[in-house]
Amino acid sequence: MPATKTIIEQLESKRVEAAKATKELYNEAIKFYFELLQGHQSLLELSTKKLLTELERLTVETLANPQPAFALPWNLPAMFRRAAINSAIGQARSFHSNLERWHKKKDKAQLRKKKFNERPPQPPKEFHQNPVYYQGMYRIVNEKEVYLKLYTGQAWIWVKYRMSGRSFPQSWEQASPKLVVKGKKLFLHICFEKKIKVAPIKQQVSKDTSNELVICSVDLNINNNLAVCRILKADGTVLASRFIGGGKASSGRRKRALGRVAKKRRKTGNLRPYEQDNKKLWEYINNLDKYEAHRVSRRIVEFAFEYRARIIVFEHLGNFKPQKGKYSRRGNEKRSYWLRGKIYHFTQYKAYELGILTSRVSPKNTSRLCAYCQKVVARHNRNQKPKEYRPGAPMFTCPNGHRGNADLNASNNIGLRLFARFNKQVSLKKPILKKVGVSLLYNAEGQDKRDGQVAPPELAVVHYENNVVALTGQGLPFSSTPAHLKNFS
Repeated sequence: MPATKTIIEQLESKRVEAAKATKELYNEAIKFYFELLQGHQSLLELSTKKLLTELERLTVETLANPQPAFALPWNLPAMFRRAAINSAIGQARSFHSNLERWHKKKDKAQLRKKKFNERPPQPPKEFHQNPVYYQGMYRIVNEKEVYLKLYTGQAWIWVKYRMSGRSFPQSWEQASPKLVVKGKKLFLHICFEKKIKVAPIKQQVSKDTSNELVICSVDLNINNNLAVCRILKADGTVLASRFIGGGKASSGRRKRALGRVAKKRRKTGNLRPYEQDNKKLWEYINNLDKYEAHRVSRRIVEFAFEYRARIIVFEHLGNFKPQKGKYSRRGNEKRSYWLRGKIYHFTQYKAYELGILTSRVSPKNTSRLCAYCQKVVARHNRNQKPKEYRPGAPMFTCPNGHRGNADLNASNNIGLRLFARFNKQVSLKKPILKKVGVSLLYNAEGQDKRDGQVAPPELAVVHYENNVVALTGQGLPFSSTPAHLKNFS
């Protein structure tokens, strides 16, 4: 499967009405073919290539087919028509997949004699797709000029545009661009592809007989540390860790914006159906989440690439429901859950460009079990005694004496779970002695430069510098005093 990236080029603002008319005609064609597929669902069993041929036979008038069964009401260029057909096929298959999934959930609930209140998916009444330009509908002269074929409402014309934006990536193959209309502005989204040769995850794990495979396990959160990353080797060695913060700041900005939305809604009341309220505020909130997802995903990929990790592992997080409260609080928590999904998907395509694969494992008990001995842990604050499991607490302690940062412990379990999926038993190794001396266990709470390593029982840990851990059997009793503030001889 090739890696893809999209370069967004802004076009000069001319012939905007023709661009809007082209988009409107494109969506009318999609609607025509979508309704045809809805009435003849057996056609969806064909392959995409055969289905495209069949739909053209049913709708396009030719010398060999002068009277098609469902004549297309417009005279469209062949490449424009085929782009609309492929889009309609994708929309139809997506709708029927969602409908089939809904029926399975309903049948499952009825077998268990449970209430099922979920509404079935409805076919879209209108389409708002941006037109995809196949070969023959456009011509890119260079990185600054492009010719596009547009529909004026009466005829098709060629329009020359000047482009401004990022330079094209080298050694990437250009694919079909997409014309995007935003108000009076025009953009051309140019897709580029690159063939990536990388072995599947199962093959990489099974062929790693020398235990040299390196992975990056990631624990995603909704607190200040949006992502806690761990570099693990197949022999159980922990190579590095990284906390990626900024969660409190972005959450605060999002919550304030949602509060302004709620306040304005109280003043104006409910708007008419399909009318967008507080457009600028919602655009700000969406851009904020998109920026955070790109920022965190880029740092995860750079961290994995730095240590030559071949696989990035996440938890497969499902549907989380926000707690009851004010609109701004509920909406903020809900979008924090959505942000984790965006981080995963952005990391997936960014990593694949570098030949790094992504995978997800079950999140069951990744935070409740100790990564060293798989015993149930207690989570607590730094200066509290470990009595019970408190979700969200920064520290953990297990019955065998293992103690440390709870997010790092979860990251360890996520990485170990990937190896266990392919029947590769890996046990975490104790951190290697780097410096002799009396030391203490100290784990950072929140965003911190220190590593927050997990200490084996009866031993203590001190962070002399980033990602460097010292072990000694002469450890003093656990103390809340930071080890990096102590003087050691």
